[in-house]
Amino acid sequence: MKIALIAHDRKKELMIKFTTAYKTILEQHELFATGTTGQKIAEATGLSVHRFNSGPLGGDQQIGAMISEDELDLVIFLRDPLAAQPHEPDVTALIRLADVYDIPLATNIGTAEVLLRGLEAGFFKFREVIHEEGSKIPFPNHL
Repeated sequence: MKIALIAHDRKKELMIKFTTAYKTILEQHELFATGTTGQKIAEATGLSVHRFNSGPLGGDQQIGAMISEDELDLVIFLRDPLAAQPHEPDVTALIRLADVYDIPLATNIGTAEVLLRGLEAGFFKFREVIHEEGSKIPFPNHL
């Protein structure tokens, strides 16, 4: 599975702790991240992470593009709901794309943990079926 990892500045340390705790699950998957978040994850955990630009410099949009091309299976985006973000329209667009393309998205640590545990338990089989069928648009509600 292809997993995107994004964290706002005040959530980066939490993302490091999370990826360290779930390293054995994450190392079985292909990881993508926005710039600084990806660098910090790689340095702290040794995980291989493909890094995009930082969020304010287009990294959120790059991940959104992957979603729209059906090249991502899961997004963990630890947002800081108490701080204004200069690139808030990009954040909103990324979340909207995850909804449009039925990509599981966690915006807080509780949901992120449930999604990774679900991934570990095999609860994401629908994404595998979609990839096997070669369908970019998985469900009839998109027709």
